[in-house]
Amino acid sequence: MSGRKWAMLTLLLVLGTATASAQDAKTVIQKAQRAIGDVNSIQYSGTGKAGGYGQNWSPTVPWHVTNVISYTKTIDYANRSAKEELTRTQLDPPDHGGEAPFAGEQKQVNIVSGQYAWNQPGAAPQPAPATADERQLQIWLTPQGFLKAAADNNATAKAGKDGSKKVTVLTFMAGKNKVMGDVDDQGLVTKVETWIPSTVLGDMPVEITYSDYKDFSGIKFPSHIVQKQGGWMTLDLNVTDAKGNAEMAALQVPDAVRSFTPPPVRVVSQKLADGVWFLGGGTHNSDLIEFKDYVVVVEAPLDENRSNAVMAEVKNLVPNKPIKYLINSHHHFDHSGGLRTYVAEGITIITNDANKSFYEKSWSAPRTLAPDKLSQNPKKATFITYKDKYTLTDENRTLEIYRVENDNHNEFISFMYLPKEKILIEGDDFTPPAPGAPPMVPVALGFSNNLYDNLTRKKIEVVTISPLHGNVAQWSDFLKALGKSGD
Repeated sequence: MSGRKWAMLTLLLVLGTATASAQDAKTVIQKAQRAIGDVNSIQYSGTGKAGGYGQNWSPTVPWHVTNVISYTKTIDYANRSAKEELTRTQLDPPDHGGEAPFAGEQKQVNIVSGQYAWNQPGAAPQPAPATADERQLQIWLTPQGFLKAAADNNATAKAGKDGSKKVTVLTFMAGKNKVMGDVDDQGLVTKVETWIPSTVLGDMPVEITYSDYKDFSGIKFPSHIVQKQGGWMTLDLNVTDAKGNAEMAALQVPDAVRSFTPPPVRVVSQKLADGVWFLGGGTHNSDLIEFKDYVVVVEAPLDENRSNAVMAEVKNLVPNKPIKYLINSHHHFDHSGGLRTYVAEGITIITNDANKSFYEKSWSAPRTLAPDKLSQNPKKATFITYKDKYTLTDENRTLEIYRVENDNHNEFISFMYLPKEKILIEGDDFTPPAPGAPPMVPVALGFSNNLYDNLTRKKIEVVTISPLHGNVAQWSDFLKALGKSGD
């Protein structure tokens, strides 16, 4: 047989296989929709636990866990909208690590409609455009939503296994996101997987398992849902009720959300001493410290945009000295999301020894969904690590770094101290309250009292506090917040 005929035969076989796969997928989808119900909308509710993504006590343990005492999600597939309502409480005693500390019940309302996303904690909507893609994707990760998206996006099908159980794996692209799901021989969707971008973890896996299906008013829906992001649980929900084709008012996008344009990243510098600046202007702060031949930046929070803006301000303040070191206080993702930008510039990262292997592994993951500077121009990260203390010094200045002992927010969190200037730089263990703010909640107070004990044991004398959240404060403000104003 000639080479041309072989090529034609191969092409026909490939096309035939693809056509058969598409036909198989269509059959599987139709069977599954008959089994669980093909609905235009769904509402389900329950209770369980939530894991705070990126907020674990150390890099090797699961995300910080809270109770979910009520949960309801309403999805309108036809209008690509969803509303998630949940109420959380702390575990008793609270889990190690943590997001922003809270007491009592914390209510959240998270909404997406088409390209718009917002939160509704009270009467006024809070635009949340950065969450729109993920919230929209989550609509199509529910069992009924997955089958709809598989049908609409030309899913392919192949035989697979979930443990010893035979399943059919449906695969399709939802925009730029690859989505895969297992359908068992009863037509039940048992698992869905995809990947979303993470500043720290790269193309981060999202896995949702669905089990213990029950009949809820004519539709089948799982009574147990477990979602993992980055390998650890973010939601473990016991479903107590589900309704298909429930009557629901169309979600109206508020004018304030529709017209919202994210403001540019803003860095506002405040001089604390000769050669020392507080770099604020957002929800997370950094610090700039000038040495004889170089400068040091403390903290690279959030993402590449924030790091680029901070580095631009550093060059504006000290134009003739390079950034030699970036000091990282702890690994929580809101405090480490901008580290890779400094690595891309050849800047050495100073961090606790416990974080090094975590960063090396995380930064080696693919970043196809949201390429950054470092993925576009790969460079090996350089680290300086320590266990309990590290000191940077030259003829002009000394900067000390201490791990906070017995910290319940993060096992390896550190504070920085300038002994000559008596300036403390710390994050999350004390956020200076705004004027008129209520007293700190017990969890936050515990973090701050432990910081106070560390400073007292080490005989560290502080005048000024430069926090990585909030505004610059004085030692007297710290004592007042702790109820130690008479000390």
